[in-house]
Amino acid sequence: MGHWICCLCSRVADSLMLLLVVALSCNPSTAATASPSAPHIKHSYSFGRTFLGLDKCNACIGTSICKKFFKEEIRFDTWLSSRLKLPPSYLLSYSGNYTDDAKSWRMVDITRLTSKYRHDRADKRICTSLLKTKTCSLERALRRTHRFQKWLRAKRLTPDLVQGLSSPMLRCPSQRLLDRIVRRYAEVPDAGSIYMDHLTDRDKLRLLYTLSVNSHPILLQIFPDVEGWPFPRYLGSCGRLVVSASTRPLRDFYGAAPEVAADLALQLLAVLRSMGTNDLNYFFYFTHVDAGTFGVFSNGHLFIRDASTLGIIDKEEGSQMIDGQQEYKDIFSCLTVDCQSAFVSCNSIGDKHSLVMVCQELLPKLLKGKFLQPVQEKIDSFLQHCADGLADDQGVNEAVTELAEILKPLRSCDSRFAYRYPDCKYSDRY
Repeated sequence: MGHWICCLCSRVADSLMLLLVVALSCNPSTAATASPSAPHIKHSYSFGRTFLGLDKCNACIGTSICKKFFKEEIRFDTWLSSRLKLPPSYLLSYSGNYTDDAKSWRMVDITRLTSKYRHDRADKRICTSLLKTKTCSLERALRRTHRFQKWLRAKRLTPDLVQGLSSPMLRCPSQRLLDRIVRRYAEVPDAGSIYMDHLTDRDKLRLLYTLSVNSHPILLQIFPDVEGWPFPRYLGSCGRLVVSASTRPLRDFYGAAPEVAADLALQLLAVLRSMGTNDLNYFFYFTHVDAGTFGVFSNGHLFIRDASTLGIIDKEEGSQMIDGQQEYKDIFSCLTVDCQSAFVSCNSIGDKHSLVMVCQELLPKLLKGKFLQPVQEKIDSFLQHCADGLADDQGVNEAVTELAEILKPLRSCDSRFAYRYPDCKYSDRY
């Protein structure tokens, strides 16, 4: 009798175990919780094409990094559990993690070129102004436009094809700059050609759409960090989301220690100097700066975090578009800005333009009240003089050099500044 009961218990236990295994295999989220390292487990959340903006392609940025999203090789910081939902779609940017081997992860920024609200307004404007309907196929509507028909026929990207677009980068375009855009456009296979033969109709629409909404990802592509340009690395796009290397905005360092503030201010001055003087003879200038324009990597290195307000003047070729041509407006001119917005004249931009902006908006918040007298007094006096526009026509280089000489003795050399440590121990440069 006892033996029979033991056998019955054993069979019941086996049956329960079998039922548990079947239940686990039928519930992916439970299985993932039970064995987080198990490969090819489908989590309970899912991407919507709407969240990524894929439902709006080819009126989007690109699709080069979509596979990494769907393979979960790009994760938002909130994805600590398979039960958590995607973050709100109305946010402009998200912190995320990126991997190439599923073992080591690095921080990335996942951003929209403009807010979802402004995207939705622009989409509605396309439909109502071009097709007189509330909803439509954005691609079909934009393909019918006079500008895109010119793009389809063009062999080369020329100034007349971008006239009237709101991007500061394209207000004073040279043929050399436009050729660089086509040659280095990263959302297509690299052809290394200045001609658009390797761009499909879909590629041309995506490039035109990106340039119309926000040129930030294009600047990251054509002036890459690996060549020494002060921008974060462009990793790719999916729909209307852009993925780039992660930086903390400069606003996070307004309360930093004096030596950190001095180091960041010196780097900021160096970036401004490189924007005015570089090997390619491009002059970069800002149309606007704020606390999110610059960012800092984990190693302490400062970069331009948001390039959307950067204009470019070609000092080698000059602008091939006269100011009158910029007044041309169409639907692509109005996707994210008021169509009545006035353009800044190319001839009105001077060498001190960006430095004065930074002295007005950023450096006082970074350096205010950080140092002992009389050093603080010297810094405050210089910043006021700079913010007033360097009225005595003091040269920009001389002004930057003057402030740099005040700041250099105030920074330190230690592991907090990994981008220059331990080199600073053995070099007079620091």
